[in-house]
Amino acid sequence: MGNYINPGNEKFQEAVNSSIYVDKTELIKYTNSVLHTSQKCICVSRPRRFGKSMAANMLTAYYSRGCDSRNLFSGFRIAGEKCFDKYLNNYDTIFLNMQEFLSRSKSVEGLIERIKKLLIRDLKKQYPDVDYFDDTDLIESMQDAYGESKRPFVVIIDEWDCIFREYKENQAAQEQYLDFLRDFLKDKAYIHLAYMTGILPIKKYGTHSALNMFTEFSMTNPRQLAEYVGFTEEEVKQLCQEREVSAAEMKEWYDGYYFEETGSVYSPKSVVEAAISGVCDSYWNQTETFEALQMYIDMNFAGLKDDILSMLAGERVSVNIGSFANDMTTFRTEDDVLTLLIHLGYLGYDFNHKCAFIPNNEVRGEYVNAITVSDWGEVSKALKNSADTLNAIWQKRPEQVAIGIEQAHFETSHLQYNDENALSYTISLALYTARNFYTIYRELPSGKGFADLVFLPRQRFAEKPALVVELKWNKSAQGAIEQIKKKEYGKGLSDYQGKLLLVGINYDKATREHDCVIEEYEKE
Repeated sequence: MGNYINPGNEKFQEAVNSSIYVDKTELIKYTNSVLHTSQKCICVSRPRRFGKSMAANMLTAYYSRGCDSRNLFSGFRIAGEKCFDKYLNNYDTIFLNMQEFLSRSKSVEGLIERIKKLLIRDLKKQYPDVDYFDDTDLIESMQDAYGESKRPFVVIIDEWDCIFREYKENQAAQEQYLDFLRDFLKDKAYIHLAYMTGILPIKKYGTHSALNMFTEFSMTNPRQLAEYVGFTEEEVKQLCQEREVSAAEMKEWYDGYYFEETGSVYSPKSVVEAAISGVCDSYWNQTETFEALQMYIDMNFAGLKDDILSMLAGERVSVNIGSFANDMTTFRTEDDVLTLLIHLGYLGYDFNHKCAFIPNNEVRGEYVNAITVSDWGEVSKALKNSADTLNAIWQKRPEQVAIGIEQAHFETSHLQYNDENALSYTISLALYTARNFYTIYRELPSGKGFADLVFLPRQRFAEKPALVVELKWNKSAQGAIEQIKKKEYGKGLSDYQGKLLLVGINYDKATREHDCVIEEYEKE
């Protein structure tokens, strides 16, 4: 067992030992199916917090000849597959964490030399009797070892793209790194599987990709590996049942990465944190601060801010992902920025309709944090003051509510302010803070119709009043209240026993002002 060639299974054992482990071992079934085929090179890109390293450690534990992992996998789904025994701990396996190498190197050239020296050292320990032609040349030495032993290699590389994040502006260093990987992996008989993980898809430079032998599975098209991107709906429901956590809250906070192949996909790191603590909250900032997002949404591309606001209000926007250069510095259009945000997990992507959207409450909160400290005019003010607007509703002060809504009133190319639907987006911004206390429903069936917006308190905030909000455009706020009463929206919430406030809001087209009426619902 070496440090880099044929390591042990301790890292995956640690994941399995954790209080929550969701079985993703059937990924091995796919990797087994492409061993020693034209599809043997796999590049999986997905955001931080989405289990990339866990998957890499799992594959290492399964293939490495440096350990016996039969008992470790015995309770998981892969153990029931026909291919399980055939390849279990049967490959010379190389595991490289590129971020680890980079942190110990002063340059990309130093990183490459360090990798070569350490792998050659492990190789000579593994095969001391091989007659090496040039024991300073990694590729020649691997070919010599394979030629005598006939044992092929599985190569697993974690954080493969860290060079493009740390050396953003250094194209020469990036090209040198890509050339090393190409020479190491491409068209080599000793490679039966190469599996790389990172945040970004494979970088292209010039007219070709140096690593065009890889099949890519990304956040824009995860293809047959979609169910391994994060937690599926069924996995989260089962976890919520076991932990007695609200599945509805989990969905609102962490769902939203939808793929046609598998349906809803949840952010796994956050789901685990919420299931352990019992509290749905933002766990995003444990691995990344909102300043990373702020830098991109503040870029000066025409239409970018309008589209961000539209998505913040619940809209989807079209995006062309084809021009993205797969790095963090080359931005020619707004589409390139939005595509990067998809790969970073700040946006979901609908492959069929080619559009982007903000996936859930947790991510939406990062946008709010970023916009609040940016110069986005009245929108920034509205988000900062949304807590005051919500308090004004609780305290039945309609004039202050109207002022808060005025601050959130914006016009974009995507949201023409000419109907109740557009007004509802403005209310969503004005009352953004309400997401901390309420589960929010739009067009909720209630009584004899559909209430525009219903805010039901989360279990932990049962003392807060529920809100039924009816919106009018160019009519009257009092008329909105009368509609709530006439259609008996309050009776439609018969399962709710707490205090209920009725909120009518109108936008007057002539005066361009909002007015508000608030009444407490009297239960019969």
